[in-house]
Amino acid sequence: MLKINVQTKLSSYDIIIEKGIFSNLDKLIKERLNPQKVFVITDKNVWNEYGTKIEKTIEALSIEYCINIVDPGEESKSISSAELIINQLVKKNIGRGDLIIAIGGGVVGDLSGFVSSIYMRGIDFINIPTTLLSQVDSSVGGKTGVNLELGKNLVGTFYQPKLVVIDPYFLKSLNDRVFRDGMAEVIKYALIKDRELFEILSKNDIDSIQNDMETIIARCCNIKKNIVQNDEFDKGERMILNFGHTLGHAIESYYSYERYTHGEGVAIGMHRISELAVGQNLISKELFNSIHTLIEKYGLPVFDEKILDEDLLEFIKHDKKNIDGEIKIVLVNDIGESKIMDVEMDFFRGGLLGGY
Repeated sequence: MLKINVQTKLSSYDIIIEKGIFSNLDKLIKERLNPQKVFVITDKNVWNEYGTKIEKTIEALSIEYCINIVDPGEESKSISSAELIINQLVKKNIGRGDLIIAIGGGVVGDLSGFVSSIYMRGIDFINIPTTLLSQVDSSVGGKTGVNLELGKNLVGTFYQPKLVVIDPYFLKSLNDRVFRDGMAEVIKYALIKDRELFEILSKNDIDSIQNDMETIIARCCNIKKNIVQNDEFDKGERMILNFGHTLGHAIESYYSYERYTHGEGVAIGMHRISELAVGQNLISKELFNSIHTLIEKYGLPVFDEKILDEDLLEFIKHDKKNIDGEIKIVLVNDIGESKIMDVEMDFFRGGLLGGY
């Protein structure tokens, strides 16, 4: 078992990483919490694959529980979905002494965390991420949120879970596209903060890297833990975790979350922001080539043949990092090193979105 403790100004919680640990969830909860009732939030894909296992595990708590199943995909990360869940919480008499458990990918985790933070001004929740992307990134750090028509995560809170349980067992059911989706965030961590991880990724491929996922997940969680502890509310260093995300979120929004997964959008975003930086002599061509090669190696897209940079400006304007007409962007200035820069909107005017 790998245990990582996250200490913020307002909370302390553990990230537990171990294959098969989900079967011992009842013991983990009883050691840390004493809920009277449990409200589980998951999605249809996870429920269809693991419903029997989930129900058996929750029943081991020997307390009252109910399970709410949402549709998979970004469409469920909405204010209307949050309202539906809150109404169910009220109907089931879930109180502040009870517990919400999120079992799913980033959408389920973000939505559950958001609901937990606003229902009765805060109720305990546990995050159990089931995708690689959520295991290495979104389940850690306390960012919650839902989407609006004009952009991702424009409504949300900072609200830390009581526990994060990461079981790599869940990864075995991911299809190839969803696994690669998560690898985009792993690549991000390597580029912004971990040269050794970059070397590991460079020496492996999409098949061989799966032999040591517990270590990969732990490296990413440790990086995020250290950053979150220094900057819980995303005012400084934590912004480097947004490498590729300004353009990535804009691309997702442009296509109404139907063409690209989150990781694919981030991959294109990391590539394009680096390509724009090369064009403005902010990073070297050699560094850009290294970024390009690694993203392509893991089968992720590097450009979109239809979008113009101009098409994304409206979405970028509404980005949370737009402050007084300037956007804070993240650039990699060397492998494992990154920086935050303020740029004007003209930075993003470059023509076709990619085309290396």
